[in-house]
Amino acid sequence: MTPTITVLREKLEKEGKEDLVEMIDDASSGHLEEVEIVPSIGLLYDQEENKQLLTWLEEKGVTITHITDEE
Repeated sequence: MTPTITVLREKLEKEGKEDLVEMIDDASSGHLEEVEIVPSIGLLYDQEENKQLLTWLEEKGVTITHITDEE
């Protein structure tokens, strides 16, 4: 993991966001293939952290699928 993702993972763990911590761990170990997100919501409230996480996931080979609010 990159230092930025390590710091973000630690922050998410402290905040009790286990689903996102698990997602990072799964991507690190190559066990995550795809993430579906609603672009207007993203994964994190902080837009900069959201962008960092999505970029990192893509670098790990995770496919980011954008779905609509209706889906």
